[in-house]
Amino acid sequence: MPDTSTPAVPEIVTTSAATGTATSAVASAATGIAPAGEERLAYRLFTGPDDRAFCERVSAALAEGYVLHGSPAASFNGSTVIVAQALVLPAAIASADAAVANAVDELDADEFDAVGAFEGHA
Repeated sequence: MPDTSTPAVPEIVTTSAATGTATSAVASAATGIAPAGEERLAYRLFTGPDDRAFCERVSAALAEGYVLHGSPAASFNGSTVIVAQALVLPAAIASADAAVANAVDELDADEFDAVGAFEGHA
């Protein structure tokens, strides 16, 4: 039977410079949630045993605003199914799409002696 216990979650204590008060926040690699004030990564790949803890980590990232990217992958190591799922922030996708669109707009067909080469293409 797979281990479904929740791993220990490290506690992060921060002190406000303005008020001098200490606050406690739980953030961990187990959940993948970034501590307050820390920039979220545009791309994340979750891997681990196919169990409730893995699903909770992915669900927490979805609740943070990440979206699934691509299909999940699964492998068997002889005793456990290991799964992987990529997640991205929608803003990262929009930014990358805009960069590609700008690069395409900046292409100059004349520079490549390709006058008319792109006719009929979207």
